[in-house]
Amino acid sequence: MWEEPPRYTYDLMSTCGERALIGRYRITVEDGKVTKAEGLDEPTRRTVADLPRDAIPTLSQLIDELNAARSAGAATADLETDPATGHPTKITIDPEPHAIDDESCYTISALKPAP
Repeated sequence: MWEEPPRYTYDLMSTCGERALIGRYRITVEDGKVTKAEGLDEPTRRTVADLPRDAIPTLSQLIDELNAARSAGAATADLETDPATGHPTKITIDPEPHAIDDESCYTISALKPAP
């Protein structure tokens, strides 16, 4: 089982659902809290400027979202992990198969633990 490092950065691509956090972001986490978030294009830079910091997830929060969806009986609650490290690389959640825009689709890349 993968454990969240105390300090790390990662890139998050959020691609589906009706939510503010859509697009590609670089996120820095220290001691379980997001300390920095960068939008990696113009629309996501505006999103980061407008969102409260706690609306941007750590990897643990993404896994918590996945586990909550599984507990609630979501139609889809899938996790893909890196075979070498076990860290999450893709999370897909769809609570209701016939509902529109309730999905969450996350791709995690460029995970770098910091010293």
